[in-house]
Amino acid sequence: MKLIRHLAPAGPAYATLQPDGSALEIAGDPLAGTHRVTDRVIIPGKLLAPVSPPTIICVGLNYAKHAAEGKAAIPQNPVWFMKLPGSIQNPGDPIRLPRNQPTAKPDYEAELAIVLGRECRDATRENALSYVLGYTCANDVSARDWQRDWSGSQWCHAKSFDTFCPLGPVLVTPDELPQPNALRIRSILNGAVMQDSNTSDMIFDIPTIIAFLSADKTLPAGTVILTGTPEGVGFARKPPVWLKPGDTIAIEIEGIGTLTNPVV
Repeated sequence: MKLIRHLAPAGPAYATLQPDGSALEIAGDPLAGTHRVTDRVIIPGKLLAPVSPPTIICVGLNYAKHAAEGKAAIPQNPVWFMKLPGSIQNPGDPIRLPRNQPTAKPDYEAELAIVLGRECRDATRENALSYVLGYTCANDVSARDWQRDWSGSQWCHAKSFDTFCPLGPVLVTPDELPQPNALRIRSILNGAVMQDSNTSDMIFDIPTIIAFLSADKTLPAGTVILTGTPEGVGFARKPPVWLKPGDTIAIEIEGIGTLTNPVV
């Protein structure tokens, strides 16, 4: 099932896309486990990010070829950090480069995002996928100068500016993506392919990530987990490629679709 979150007259609401392109209203809340698909055909309003998460957890250095291009050692365990929930941006809405703390090196990162459908603590590799409500595309936009030079080697500040976490366009349930570690993933900047890889290159697969992050820690329903980016990011190119106003950046993942955002 492909879920969308859209702006209905009464506020944000969910619907499910049908093979013919139509949308059926969803009653209830998917994050509360109380939703059901109705037979009411609707015309969706403005498309929103598939979830408004309580927290966003990101895994870094999780593709072998990306670690290699950055000359980084393969980590022993998942390396994780967080983005502020205010960094979420809707499909089609602009990535806004910061003004008060400007960056000269804004970068793109294509990522597969997980949305947890229920509270998760001490998951195991064997049951980890049972906590997943669905998967979506994400762009972990990163200010590399803040990340590498100006923030004491921590990553959260560089990645938490408003609009630095576009999500969407749909949330695909696990029954449609039974092998999330076998998906083609790409980023496309102004029509040029920048990243072109497969989630099979992950160092830590999705069950391992969920089990590690939830060990002795409670992850609430709605938590978004970004699973890392493949090779081809802007900082590793020669010369480097940075996002600039007027650009359009798209993230494309097999079985999910394309998340597109302009840069302003």
